Formats: sequence, structure tokens, C-alpha cells
Amino acid sequence: MFILDNLWLGGAAIVIAVLAYGGLAVYSAMMRLGYERNIRARHIKEMDLAIDRAQRRQQDTAARSLSWSGTRKFVVARRVVECADETVCSFYLEPHDGKPISGFEPGQFLTFELKVPGEKKEVTRCYSLSDAPIPGVYRVSIKRVPAPRDVPEAPPGLSSNFFHDAVKEGDILDVRAPSGKFYLDMASDRPVVLIGGGVGLTPVLSMLNAVVASGSDREVWFFYGVRSGIEHCMREHIEAIRAEHSNIHIQICYSDPSGDDVQGKDYDHAERVSVELFKRVLPSNNFEYLMCGPPPMMESLINDLREWGVPEQDIKRESFGPASGRKAPVKPVDPNATGPEIVFKRAGKTVHWDPSFDSLVKFAEANDCDIPYACLAGNCGTCLTTLIEGEVDYQGNDPDFEAEEGTCLACSCIPKGRLVLDV
Repeated sequence: MFILDNLWLGGAAIVIAVLAYGGLAVYSAMMRLGYERNIRARHIKEMDLAIDRAQRRQQDTAARSLSWSGTRKFVVARRVVECADETVCSFYLEPHDGKPISGFEPGQFLTFELKVPGEKKEVTRCYSLSDAPIPGVYRVSIKRVPAPRDVPEAPPGLSSNFFHDAVKEGDILDVRAPSGKFYLDMASDRPVVLIGGGVGLTPVLSMLNAVVASGSDREVWFFYGVRSGIEHCMREHIEAIRAEHSNIHIQICYSDPSGDDVQGKDYDHAERVSVELFKRVLPSNNFEYLMCGPPPMMESLINDLREWGVPEQDIKRESFGPASGRKAPVKPVDPNATGPEIVFKRAGKTVHWDPSFDSLVKFAEANDCDIPYACLAGNCGTCLTTLIEGEVDYQGNDPDFEAEEGTCLACSCIPKGRLVLDV
């Protein structure tokens, strides 16, 4: 009996061991199957992304082939006021000839040549495209620039006030093709932080809308800062994106909310956009950062992002100088200046460089020599000037527009020594 019991127990143990082994084998097989399915799913997703990128490159190439040189006439199809204080207005532009128009990268800008009453020559200005690429139409959203609060006697923004006061639906404007190196790479799926301050919202909103239109599940954090609700542009549109897209995280900042502004409803944070805020809400600093806003805001953010350990190549900014807003009075040249000799060859004028000027464009203007300009930031190439002799210094700036050898971007440089300009 003892022997039988032992045999029974031994047999049971063997059966249990076999069952356990079989169960483990089944479990391992299921785990392996699940792992292989995940691998296949990841490969399929990567293949889909690769196909999507290839299609986008094809579409971008086709769209760029529709670009044009010089200016092209566009009709103002629609005007839309975008905020409560009516200081920002969107202008929808359609080609006057009805032919297809060039696509663009979200974040790029248009350059306008404006016939402003009272001005001796056309006024050239750049404005960011503010929507995703849409066949047959461009949109720019322009803020009316008043006289500065600390210098009320100074003139208000020349081109922005012209748009707000004089440009009507049905008017025709001269426009150059989209350009600019500040844009979101739509072929990438890397997480991104988009930052807009004031009307600097426009290029990053174009990026946000492009991500939404693409159907991508790319992780996006969108920070938008204004003083209060009265300046909050496109509120309903941005809130609809927040509600409908779980991969997009909207963060609205009011630096000086009014008594009518409700936190949690109208805005998220009663503070300026800052890296301290990023540290509180972002899961890490491992993002690409693209920003546009007032220069002090961007300088502060860039310095703090560097200190936070964000690599330089992951920080991108859009800059437009004062020309985009206000026409400043021409500053006089010091008649006793002893800087390098500057020869304006076509004008037949030779003068000495005055180091109180920060660019050749402004120095030329003060000497009644015409160098066209628009962005004052080295972005658009309007100020491209032929250097017959001499070299220039970009003072540590890195202009987006690539000047060919023998030329310079006169809005962003000063002379290294004697210059002869084809001006």
C-alpha cells in the first residue's frame, strides 16, 4: 500500500509538472505571439509613416513647383476680426488669375509690396501665414501696431495700420511667394513645443493647424501668452482643438488677467510663458521648441532653455524687426564719423561709417540711398545687396536667408572695413 501511495504521488507530481510545463509553454507562446504582433504593428506603423513622409515630400515638391519669382496679384477674398479688442484681423488671399498657388511649410511668411498713400516708394513688409496649407488660399493675421506707449508722439505702425484701415475685401495686393526657414518639419513625428507670444501666435498656429489637418498623433504642447482675454485671438478655434485632439496639449497664459477673465475657463495660467512653467507641466525637456513673440520674451526663453539642457539645434525662433510694424524716424548721421569708408557706387556718394547705426540698411537710408528691406532680421532677402568690394560682419546673427558670395543682407550686417556697394 505504501508503495502504491508513493507511486500515485509520484505520478501526480509528474502530471502536475507536465501540466505546469505545458502551461508555461503555452504562456510563453502567447507572450511570444503578442510580442511578434507588437513588432509587426510597429513595423507597419513605421512603414505607414515612411510612406506618409514620402507622399508629403512628393506633394511638397509639386507645391513648390508652383512658386513664382517677383510678385503676383492676389485678391482679398475675406477679412475676419480675430479678438475682442479688434486689433488683429485675418486677411484671406486668393490668386487674381485663378491659377494654382504654391504650397508652403507651416511657419513660413508672405512678403507684400504695398502701395501706401503718402509714401514715395512701395512699402515692403513680411507677415507670417497663419493657417495650415489650404489649396487656393493664403491667410495672414495682422495686428494693428499703435504708437508706443512710452513715445506717444512716434508714428503708429505704417503697414499694419494700412492693412486695417485701407485694405478691403476685393482689393488687389502684390505678393511674393511663401518663404522662410522657420517651419515645422511635417515629415517628423518628434514631440514638439510651440510657443506664441501676442501676435507671434500666427506662425505657430499655422504649425498647430497643419498637425491637426494631417491627422497625425504627434505629441504637441502649445503655449500661447497674452496680457488678458481681450487680446486672446482665435479662442473658439483653439479650444475646439483642445477638446478634439488628445495628443495636443493647449496651455493659455494671461500675464495680467482682468476681473472678467476666469481661470480654468478662459485661460490656464496667470503668468507669462516661461521655462519655469515648462518644468511644471512638460513630462521632460526632450522636445523640439519653436517660438515667435516679442524679442525680450524669446531671448529669456532661449537662455533659460539652454540652462535647462535643451540642445541648441532643438531651439528655433522667428524674428521680425521693427519694419514689420512701425516706420521709425530716420536717424541723422554723425558728420564727424571716422569709421570705414562706405561707397554707394550708383548713388555716387562716399561717406564714413557711423558706428551708432546697427545695420547698413539704416545707414544707407540716413544717407538718402535706397536699399529695399522688409523683415529687418535677415529672413526674407529683400535687402540683398551686391558687395563690389569689402566684407561685412553679421554681429553674431545667423540670418535665415542665404546670401550668395559677393552679396550681403544689408538689414543685418555692418562693415568690417571699406565697402563699395552696388547702391
